[in-house]
This record gives sequence, C-alpha cells and structure tokens, in this order.
Amino acid sequence: MNPVLRVSGMSKRFGGIVAADNVTLDVAGGELVGLIGPNGAGKTTLFNLITGVLRADAGTVAVNGQRAEHLPVHDRAALGIARTWQHTRLFASLSILDNLIIGARDYPGEHLTNIAFKPGRVQRAESRSRDTAIRALELVGLDHRADAIPGELSYGQQKLVGIARAIMNEGHVLLLDEPLAGVSGHLFDKIKAVIAAQAATGKAIVIVEHNVSFVRELCSRAVFMFNGAVIAEGAVEKLMADPRLTELYFGAPV
Repeated sequence: MNPVLRVSGMSKRFGGIVAADNVTLDVAGGELVGLIGPNGAGKTTLFNLITGVLRADAGTVAVNGQRAEHLPVHDRAALGIARTWQHTRLFASLSILDNLIIGARDYPGEHLTNIAFKPGRVQRAESRSRDTAIRALELVGLDHRADAIPGELSYGQQKLVGIARAIMNEGHVLLLDEPLAGVSGHLFDKIKAVIAAQAATGKAIVIVEHNVSFVRELCSRAVFMFNGAVIAEGAVEKLMADPRLTELYFGAPV
C-alpha cells in the first residue's frame, strides 16, 4: 500500500547544527505514528520542513504521490497537510468560530478579484466554511463556545480549538505537535478521543508527544529521533526497553 505521507531524505542545517539528518518517514492512511525523542531532537523541525515553514536543504515530501517540497506553505495546506502547534497560536481578538474559518482549505475570499467580481461565490464559500467550522467544533465538543474568544477558554479547550482548526483543512495528513502538553483531566481524555476518531477517518497522523504512555496507548508505532536523525522505530514498548534509547530520552540510565 502506498503511504499517504512520504518523507524521504529530509535534511536541514543551520550553520554547523544539523536539525534534520536524512529523515525518511512513511505514514499510511488511518495510521497514528508517534514521533518521540528528547528536546532538541528535531521533531518540530521535521514538522516545519514537511509543512514548508522551513525549506529543506535536501529531501522530498509527497502526499498521495503528489510532490510538495517545492511548494509554499499555503499550497502544501491545499494538498491536505494540516498541523497544530506546541502553543495554540489562536488569534486572540477573533471568535473561536472565526479562528476556525480562517483555517479553511480553499477560501476564494482571500483574493480581491473574487470579492470584487464573484461576490456570490465568496458568499457561498463563507457559508460552507461556517458550516464546516461548526461541525469541527462539534467534533471537539466546543460548538457551544463558538462565539467566545480564546482568552475565555481554558488551555485544554484552546488545544482542542487548535485541533479543530487543523480538521478544517479536511485533508489527508494531520501533524499534531504536543497536543496534550499542559492538559489534564477530562480534556486529556477528550483530546485522545478526538485524535483516535480522526485516524478512523483515514487520515495519516503523526504526533510529537513526550507522554510516552499516551503514545504507547494510541500509536501503532513510534519513531525515535535524536540529533535530527531517526535512530530507531517500532512499538513503543520495544523502543523504551532499549537501554540506549531510554538513556538518550531521559538523560540517564533507567
């Protein structure tokens, strides 16, 4: 089976620092892959390279066979690559609903010519985007807070909004950067359930997460990064049973 997301030979240097070292990663539709490793291993850098926030020095990215490494961020999003951030990056002055609407995959109102000459098309797109945003908020259980602004929500709820905004892309690839960091209680369980439900729709999902128990429970396999390189992959139990990897991860033998 061809992977939905294929990353091959991805490399990036910042002067003498190797941030990504010939990284290769294939993720199938419906698969949840955990990206683990110590701080500074290159996990978020890899997300930035996949999405185009950073341009790679070498390597390729493909979604369903369509090459994307030459494309800018917005065109990669149009191919169906969506992500969240370690910090929620919500627009503080916009409502939760509007924060989602701007995450729509293809919105003609972004182009002044459409606003001037195709107002009907823009209005129909706005209506579709609003409906999609409401459905995304329903998926994360926050449709009743659509008119709130981010500051009125808890941190865990803001994390859910970030996931809902990525869902707005309606694409094939979902990259989640520490979705559970700083979250506990029922919202922790809610985020887990939302992620599992998204995998069930056939999305290829990669999760950067330091909560090893979460990765073990939810992910079919894990990829271990260190100093910008993938040094091991497999079941979390297998990786964490390797004394060499646990020492790299935790900084001391366990």
